[in-house]
Amino acid sequence: MYALNDEQALLAKLRYNRLVDIFTRVTCYPLQSHLRTSVPSLGQVETDEIYIGVDRRGVHYVFPVQAKGKTDRLSIVQIEQDVAMCKHKFPKLICRPIAAQFMPDQLIVLFEFEDGKDSVVIASEKHYRLVPPEEIDEDDLAAYRKRNMDNGDLR
Repeated sequence: MYALNDEQALLAKLRYNRLVDIFTRVTCYPLQSHLRTSVPSLGQVETDEIYIGVDRRGVHYVFPVQAKGKTDRLSIVQIEQDVAMCKHKFPKLICRPIAAQFMPDQLIVLFEFEDGKDSVVIASEKHYRLVPPEEIDEDDLAAYRKRNMDNGDLR
């Protein structure tokens, strides 16, 4: 209710609602906010947030997150710097860079990136709208259960 619309508010909403976990389907733990470090051949880089994750098979990941408020724009250069930082600081972990952006109508968009031919490319994009609990009714829950069963997921 009291959150603002800037980068810090977006990072707080990601943490509080565990959106990185939901988006990646990996159990994630925030490691550090605003990591400022240096990377050989790049110099100083800053990553908004670092998550460490582990999946059901025990595979470990590092998720560097870049967050942008409503008026800021995502930069592919920052994502490439995040990848370089992960290779340098976390060489044994699988790097899965993420960007988060506030959008109009209370939407939060998450992007995951992967290496492409010439630079990183978007691998996945999902849109989330946080809904207050009092706005979810039994029909919504039934629709979610049906969607889950239709996808063959019995959890």
